[in-house]
Amino acid sequence: MKNVFSRRQMGIPYGVFLAFFVAAPLIVLFYYAFTNGSGQFTLNNLKNFFVDPNTMGTLCYSIVLAVTVTLVCLVIAYPVAYILAGSALKRKGVILMLFVLPMWINFTLRITALKEILSLIEGNLAFHPFLNTVIGMTYDFLPFMILPLYTTLSRLDSSLIEAAGDLGADSFQTFIKVIFPLSIPGIVSGVSMVFLPAMTNYVVLDMLYNSTYIMGSLIGSYFSAYDWHNGSMIALILLFIIGIVAVVSEGNDTENTGRGLV
Repeated sequence: MKNVFSRRQMGIPYGVFLAFFVAAPLIVLFYYAFTNGSGQFTLNNLKNFFVDPNTMGTLCYSIVLAVTVTLVCLVIAYPVAYILAGSALKRKGVILMLFVLPMWINFTLRITALKEILSLIEGNLAFHPFLNTVIGMTYDFLPFMILPLYTTLSRLDSSLIEAAGDLGADSFQTFIKVIFPLSIPGIVSGVSMVFLPAMTNYVVLDMLYNSTYIMGSLIGSYFSAYDWHNGSMIALILLFIIGIVAVVSEGNDTENTGRGLV
């Protein structure tokens, strides 16, 4: 049967979607970021970002928080994914599903329940805002670190591991020289999926500890005050930072994939 639509015609709906929901918002964002209230071109919004100590402090806090959450997720997720990928259990998919199962529960309910648990443990939730936020984000983002790691580790060529053992490498040397380098693509993927949203996810922070330290909440406060121009500039700079992280992660992913096979 002859194809009714060509590939170009089938791509029209996707092109329309990208134009309306990606390109158009970016154009509006650029417009407000580089104009003032009267619509004239200005760089004052960019200057305000670097001059305002509150904004720079919020950016540094967001980066520190995102790095901490990412490292905690990696430390927890890697052993879990490694054990599950190397186990001979027939139902290890069910065990993996237990880590994903909380994602099926409403986000607000999950964080509210976690808040109650933390309040029972600590007595006063306000004493440890940073720690509580790290725990909350780790609880929320951990599946996004486990899944790519498990996928990568479960697809490792077992013959390479056996060859390392035949060449006299012990378990630790095999892990350092073979398994870990080959799992770096999964690490990069997991880090990208955790670090990028952790920089802007202020909902967990607001629910566990009412604060405005995260970049996402700072942008929201500007838009709530109808300061579209400074808010758009901060959003644009944050988008630029996230884009750099994504490009670097993709480059490391490709480089380390080839290096691990050498």
